[in-house]
Amino acid sequence: MPPTATNSSSSPGASRRSLCVEAARDIAEALEQRGLEPDVVVNNAGFGLVGTADTLDRAEQLAMIDLDVRALTDLSLAFIDSLKHHKGGILNVASTAAFMPGPGMAVYYASKAYVLSFSEALHRELKPKGVRVTVLCPGPVPTEFQARAGLAADAFPRILKRSAEQVARDGYRGLKQGRRVVVPGFANSVATTLTRFAPHGLLLDLIARQQKGRR
Repeated sequence: MPPTATNSSSSPGASRRSLCVEAARDIAEALEQRGLEPDVVVNNAGFGLVGTADTLDRAEQLAMIDLDVRALTDLSLAFIDSLKHHKGGILNVASTAAFMPGPGMAVYYASKAYVLSFSEALHRELKPKGVRVTVLCPGPVPTEFQARAGLAADAFPRILKRSAEQVARDGYRGLKQGRRVVVPGFANSVATTLTRFAPHGLLLDLIARQQKGRR
């Protein structure tokens, strides 16, 4: 069974940071006690917060970095020897947010940009060593994430939404195929492609207006 980083804690930021730091160690110890070695690592933990960075709680924003960036990096690197041995893989979950700046969710968007960049580089580094690395960049997925972030239930157009089951299948299929980046859904693929050509200032203004309407 592959180790999967999860975030089920609603504790204050300091407690969450402690959990993030200990995640890889605790998973490694649990696997060792059972005589298991992972052949796949899935990093799916994360949370976001809606609001401008100057108005959101600073400790919560730092906790977001600890979970979305630090814990993911730690877990991605902790089991590489086992992954090399088993010719396995790493599936890191980012977001379509990774392809653009995010005024109104600045730290979350930036953290997902890190996941995309880090995972693409890791894909290139580990591919010659027999380890697949795929970064999954879904659009809106109806889960508890929206409520935790402070997003309205109808914050996103239906055309961009995909179920958690669909996204999981797309991500796993992409990992098995050795794909570097997976963006589930045609509409999301088009949207992320268009962001590469849009003027940066226009993109910033557009996203800022959209975030205000999603609360």
